[in-house]
Amino acid sequence: MEFDAIEKDLVALRRDIHQNPELGYEEERTSQLVATRLQALGLEVERGLGGTGVVGTLKGSLGEGPTLGLRADMDALPMDERGERPHKSARPGVFHGCGHDGHTAMLLGAAELLSTDPSFRGTARFVFQPAEEGLAGARAMMDDGLFERFPVDEIYAMHNWPGEPVGTAAVRSGPVMAASDRLEIDLFGQGAHAAMPHKGVDPIVAAGHVITALQTIVSRGTDPQDSAVVSITRVDAGSTYNVIPESAHLFGTYRTFAAETRTRVEEEVERVTRGVAEALGARCEVRCMRGYPPTVNHANESDVLASAAERALGAGTVRRDAPPCMGGEDFAFMLEEVPGAYLWLGAGDGPNLHHPDYDFNDDVLRHGVETWVELVRGRS
Repeated sequence: MEFDAIEKDLVALRRDIHQNPELGYEEERTSQLVATRLQALGLEVERGLGGTGVVGTLKGSLGEGPTLGLRADMDALPMDERGERPHKSARPGVFHGCGHDGHTAMLLGAAELLSTDPSFRGTARFVFQPAEEGLAGARAMMDDGLFERFPVDEIYAMHNWPGEPVGTAAVRSGPVMAASDRLEIDLFGQGAHAAMPHKGVDPIVAAGHVITALQTIVSRGTDPQDSAVVSITRVDAGSTYNVIPESAHLFGTYRTFAAETRTRVEEEVERVTRGVAEALGARCEVRCMRGYPPTVNHANESDVLASAAERALGAGTVRRDAPPCMGGEDFAFMLEEVPGAYLWLGAGDGPNLHHPDYDFNDDVLRHGVETWVELVRGRS
């Protein structure tokens, strides 16, 4: 069976998942859909890992060989979809704005093609993961014994990538996505009438100075050949126009690749904030909370995945030296335990990931399915 035989059904499936999105750890409908289709293909299926995760196992017909894990994420984002299309999200405030609907459909398509012609050596495990969007579903599946119950020799994942041409892919050995961590800062002053600021301590002014000073952690405290980001993305303070409030609250994220840089940024956030707050007569509380570690591709597996993509897409279609991205990805947890790699699959021009007008490009389904199939067959 070739991709053409399943394309129409796979597009309909992808759009059905898009129209019925579910947030992390709530993917009950999606999980049931995935499990039902895998069972219909004759795979061994286990549900419930990490809450709503699914693992399907397919043994090749050519005997012993490596066991490969292929991972797709299933969850949607807590945001509204703005674009108008027949398959627009039917759930207000929930939207497949990152393409996990497409990732799920591609892995199901690969399972279908491989199950109808299992002429490969070894075993393929199809790992459908919940809660990638900030909720560490990969870690939850691992805590439920993913690799103990379903051991693999290698693990792979891919993500659609707007901005890269359709029919291309990009990968790199080493760090490919950054550690994704959060920070929260509470600044406490003394409330006063806005017309009499000298009778209080203004936490909003302190917040402004803190935001500016934090930028020096990267611009003046980080080696220019290293990479780091410190971003304040939310400020909460005050309730009306003529009252200096008692407190201001800052929220943000910091992104790094190197372990020592990650630790140093945390220390500097604390030091800079306390110094600025004290200079302005305010008090502060600082919390740095680690999230996902950096996503680090293994050298051999990066080459294996790139070669599979090139066989699927054609000669000269895969960049093997793609620059890393400061975004985060919880597939990182799996790569800390098992050799593997993560690939970006070109999705063409259009709205970027997490944009309210984004929609997964269905032309990419073929490329993802065929890359997965080439990977399994090529490793046998």
